[in-house]
Amino acid sequence: MGHATATPHKLPWVDPRTERVGKNEAVFREVNERINDVSRFESGEYHCECGNAACAETVPMAVADYEAVRSDPTFFVVVPGHEIPDLEDVIVRNEAFLVVQKRAGAPAELAAELDSRD
Repeated sequence: MGHATATPHKLPWVDPRTERVGKNEAVFREVNERINDVSRFESGEYHCECGNAACAETVPMAVADYEAVRSDPTFFVVVPGHEIPDLEDVIVRNEAFLVVQKRAGAPAELAAELDSRD
């Protein structure tokens, strides 16, 4: 029996920059899903889900707060200052982190397409 191989996403409606940012965010979100798996019912240090592939910053969050962010595939948790104003809007702001929502259109569609919880 062979293993299924992942096929690259074909997103012709997304410009290359938006696609690169979205894929970087999806990678960080996958890291956070694994952190969430081991942090159940506690708090954890989640990875900033910004679009910068070189970002290594973390966000201290309760699992319940992370689950609230993950309730919508267009929501991401980022370190303050890591938001990308032309692709997302800040919907929650506090000292430790921001929650951003991808703007309607290509950014939101890409976030939904790459969401591992679907």
